[in-house]
Amino acid sequence: MNRLLAIQLSLAMGALLTATAVPAADGAPATDKEAVAMVKKGVAYLKANGKEKAFAAINDRNNKDFHDRDLYLAAHTLDGVCVAHGTNEKMVGKNFISMTDMDGKEYIKERVEFAKAKGTFWTDYKFNNPVSKKIEPKTAYCERVDDVVVCGGVYKK
Repeated sequence: MNRLLAIQLSLAMGALLTATAVPAADGAPATDKEAVAMVKKGVAYLKANGKEKAFAAINDRNNKDFHDRDLYLAAHTLDGVCVAHGTNEKMVGKNFISMTDMDGKEYIKERVEFAKAKGTFWTDYKFNNPVSKKIEPKTAYCERVDDVVVCGGVYKK
């Protein structure tokens, strides 16, 4: 009887752990930890495969490595040119060094300055959430790779 109870308890715990390990299933917003993991995955992919292939992968909305709910990657050169963007490929090739969010913050300029000074960092700004379709506060984790900064951000509620 005790063995049967232990097996049932183990199965119940396994089901509980499996259910809580998949936040995407319930549509929950991405977390800081997920943003860091995605950026690190993107940086590793960039280093292993080169810029052209990495930027194409980031731009590909069907690539689940770099797109998950409201979390996606974007990359800019150190002079502010967008070289990849996970939700808006029309941004690619344009210089956004002077772009401001709705509060007037030049967040790409800040991103470039932080990339030059720190290499890895977090930055806050406001941006359009691809899920809610609203401008929302966002924080992005970024890493510099040579002359490119790769970022992935999460929306704060």
